[in-house]
Amino acid sequence: MTDDIMENGLLIGFPLEVWTPPARPPNEPMQGRYCRVERLHIDTHAADLFAANSLDTRHINWIYLPYGPFATLPDYCAWIESVCLSDDPLFHSIVDLATGRAVGVASYLNINLQNGTIEVGHINYSPALQNTRAATEAMYLMMKRAFELGYRRYEWKCNALNRKSRDAAQRLGFSYEGVFRQHMVTKSRNRDSAWYAAIDSEWPALQAAFETWLAPENFAADRQQREALSRLTAPLLVARHGIS
Repeated sequence: MTDDIMENGLLIGFPLEVWTPPARPPNEPMQGRYCRVERLHIDTHAADLFAANSLDTRHINWIYLPYGPFATLPDYCAWIESVCLSDDPLFHSIVDLATGRAVGVASYLNINLQNGTIEVGHINYSPALQNTRAATEAMYLMMKRAFELGYRRYEWKCNALNRKSRDAAQRLGFSYEGVFRQHMVTKSRNRDSAWYAAIDSEWPALQAAFETWLAPENFAADRQQREALSRLTAPLLVARHGIS
């Protein structure tokens, strides 16, 4: 990162002489070793996603989302049609390459080309995707695309009460930036939002951490990780949340 500079005795932001606004995320799939991340389509993905989400019999995954759960496949398809087919939010399905089935969703949103910022959100990992290498790889692929397109800032925002999401953000290398109090009303309840972000100058080190963790040799014969991603990304965090 370039240092801020002085002008007329005041600090001002460092110049962006070689930066140009990024392109919008393309529609091409993001292919990994364990998963493929591709645009969400009702005909291709809805039935698989509904079946995978149905494994969450207590509807835990929907508690912090502003929608759901959905009782029937037609209800779920109607929601996809009304919310998920725009260019912002830009919804993607996460396809497990081992089974060929869609097992989770995530989106790009709040895409701001002028300022080079983009957010990842609407993350809903079914029980079939949670705690797998594909789950982490999907987030790596989406972050990789954003920074390779030229975005300067990649954001993660979540309900401040959602401890799992907050811990996941830090594990994935997003630095804590604070809490926006009374930020939203969701499902007729108050939501304070915790903000996290990674920036372009941090990406090379984050990419190396992800690739070290995702490498097949990082996993023993019993599939247990040898090196935790949280240990690899912890030194790269500018700030951490204080919850425990």
